[in-house]
Amino acid sequence: MKKALISGLIAGTMLLGSFGLSGCGKKAEEGYTPQAETTQTTLVGAQTPSPVSALDSIAPVSETAQSVKADTAIDYLSPLVTLRADPYLCKDPNTGKYYFTGSYPEYDRIELRSADTVNGIATAQPKIIWLRENTGINHVWAPEMHYVMGQWVIYYAASENPQNAWEIKCRALRCKGNDPMNDEWEKVGPIEPADGDTQAFQIGMSLDMTVYENKGRWYAIWAEKPNSSNLYLAELATPFKLKTKPIMITTPEYWWEKGGGQNVDEGPAVLKHAGKIYVTFSGSATDENYCMGMLEINEDADQLDLGNWKKYDEPVFQSDPSLGIYGPGHNSFVKGDNDEWLCIVHFRDYPGFNTSNSLYDHNRHAHVMRIKFDEDGKPVFSLSADELYNTPYEN
Repeated sequence: MKKALISGLIAGTMLLGSFGLSGCGKKAEEGYTPQAETTQTTLVGAQTPSPVSALDSIAPVSETAQSVKADTAIDYLSPLVTLRADPYLCKDPNTGKYYFTGSYPEYDRIELRSADTVNGIATAQPKIIWLRENTGINHVWAPEMHYVMGQWVIYYAASENPQNAWEIKCRALRCKGNDPMNDEWEKVGPIEPADGDTQAFQIGMSLDMTVYENKGRWYAIWAEKPNSSNLYLAELATPFKLKTKPIMITTPEYWWEKGGGQNVDEGPAVLKHAGKIYVTFSGSATDENYCMGMLEINEDADQLDLGNWKKYDEPVFQSDPSLGIYGPGHNSFVKGDNDEWLCIVHFRDYPGFNTSNSLYDHNRHAHVMRIKFDEDGKPVFSLSADELYNTPYEN
């Protein structure tokens, strides 16, 4: 049964500016027809939200298309961790342990949890591995832990300018050993552009960096704001420096990337399946308009050739008032306890936000969604009422 979730300080991902490309499908200027809401969960003390458009939910796929059989499925907790936007769950390729991190409500630290199972993360004791040294480091956002080129790395975004808290850049921490929970982490600093490149991380605010390996090469994807928030891709020379100049792989052009008066593509996450690489990302303002879009490319294709990338012209996961899902986005992918693919995604259980700025409404919680695949191998994102709000405690 759905329950009211706790309130507090702050969580979220930064809202960004305005830009656009040409493309096919429904554009922002065409708008869309709102549907009647059926269910709404409110937060005690929340401001009265303005009317919200109920967005279409993804059609269910047949049981034969599911990646996990019902008799082997695990009842994952959802929410898994409360008060953690931008959730990132990864699995140690050597030990099989799970590690979880996300944006901390006060935006002043990076913490880790570890457990032997996905559900174990819910009760795992958090450990602070990095705390900002001074008040000049602001808005510590969206940490992600990756095992890159033989070492553990955490990518995050933060400002280090006491005079400008919004001078956000992609940065990194490095673990000095192979035990992320017990070995020391050191601050590396900002991610460096390729030699001779005056564009990457120089245009404006940069954030939400993720990385992936393909055919022996490592690539980075991040959001950067010249005017709108776009996603850029480049090959890595080291975990902390680019090898190539970036290409822009998406910019806001459709209605679902421009909701709430914000032109936003951010929060990339990578899923490799059946010979293809899928990149989900988040669009629109971080209220009920927030939603997930998707790009795809063949594994064998040149990753740095924009012509090889396909962008879907409709969101792949979005608000569903009938289930109390508002503003889903900024997710991560991980293999579950049964080696099935899971999507860890945040959302609120009410529309709007209960502060003057959605950035400071912390009530976005990390949920577990089992991914299904259609007959073509494409991921399908959906949640049922039985999969939601089954956490017996608040964490």
